[in-house]
Amino acid sequence: MKQLLIFIVVSLSFVACKSSMSSKGQVQGAHVIAFYNLENLFDTINDPGVSDGEFTPAGSKKWTSERYESKLINMAKVIADIGVDQDLAGPSIIGMCEMENRSVLEDLIKTESLKDQDYNIIHVDSPDKRGIDVALLYKPSVFELQQTHAYPLIIQNSDSGKRVFTRDQLLVSGLLGGDKIHVIVNHWPSRYGGEDSSKPFRKAAALLNRHIIDSLLSLDKNAKIITMGDLNDNPTDESIALHLRAHGNQDQLKKGDLFNPLAINFSNKKGTLYYRGNWDLFDQLVISQGWLKGKDGYGYDSAYIYNKPYLIQQEGKYKDYLLRTYGGKDYLNGYSDHLPVYIVVSAN
Repeated sequence: MKQLLIFIVVSLSFVACKSSMSSKGQVQGAHVIAFYNLENLFDTINDPGVSDGEFTPAGSKKWTSERYESKLINMAKVIADIGVDQDLAGPSIIGMCEMENRSVLEDLIKTESLKDQDYNIIHVDSPDKRGIDVALLYKPSVFELQQTHAYPLIIQNSDSGKRVFTRDQLLVSGLLGGDKIHVIVNHWPSRYGGEDSSKPFRKAAALLNRHIIDSLLSLDKNAKIITMGDLNDNPTDESIALHLRAHGNQDQLKKGDLFNPLAINFSNKKGTLYYRGNWDLFDQLVISQGWLKGKDGYGYDSAYIYNKPYLIQQEGKYKDYLLRTYGGKDYLNGYSDHLPVYIVVSAN
C-alpha cells in the first residue's frame, strides 16, 4: 500500500453556550433527528467540471425528467414516514448525503409529502469529483439556526502529490426548542479500491470529526453533539471505535467517549445496507455524553433503523436486497441502497 500523507485542515469559529430558552419555544415533547443517504439524487443537467454524465437523458442511466421526478417522490415519502411509528410527524432535523446540489433539495422539499413540513436547507457544495454533497434540512418552527461551518477534509497522496477529493464535514449549531445542540453531517470516503487501501482516508475523516467534537467539548464539557452520516465503516471498525472513540455500551464510556446507540443493531446482524448476504451498518448517529446526563433540556431516548417492507425487494433476482433506483443497469424505480437511521430525543 502506498504511503499516504494526510493533512487535516480545520478552523473552529464557534462560541459554545449553555442551553438556553429561545423565542422558537420551550424544551418540551420529543423530536426525531435522522440521517439518510439519498443514493444519487441527481438532476438531469450535465454540469461542466463534474462527473455526472451518466445521470442525464443521453447518459448510461437514461436519466430523464420523469425518472428524476419519481426519485424525488420516493425520497420524500421515506423522509415523511420517519418517526411516524413513534407518533412523531417526521424529522425535526435530517442530515443527508449523495445529492448533487441545492437545486435538487429545493425540488425535494416542494414535493407533496414534504411541502407542509416547511423545511429549510443547509447545503455544502463539496469538491467531490461526482459532485455529491452533504446537507441538512430543519424545521425552523422548532430549530433556531445559529451558525454553520464546512470543514474540508484534505487528503494528499505523498507519491503523486494529488489531493483525494471527498466531502466536507458540515457543522450546524442552533437551538432545538431552546436547547443548544450541535449536528455534524458526514459522508466519509468510500471503500472504493478495497477496504484496506482506503482505510487511511476514513481514519483521516474520523480524526477531523474527533477534532471538531473535542473543540466543542473544550468550550462546554456537557455540549450536546450528534455526529451523523454514511461513515463507510461499521461500528466495530478502527475509524469509529478507536479514532472517533464511539462505543455501544453506555456503562463503559470513559471521559470524552461518544455513545453509538445503533451499535447494538450491528451486533445483532442488522444494518443499513445489504451486500452479498450480509448487513453492514455504515449509516450511524453518534452522540456525546451530554445527551445522557438527564439534566436540563433534551435527552437521548431511543434509536432506530427505518426498515420497512416497501424498501426491500420481495422477489426476483434481487430478493432481500434494498429496492434501489437501479439494480445494475435495470431501472427499478426504487429508493436507496441505504436505509435511514434516526434517534428520538425527549424533554428531561
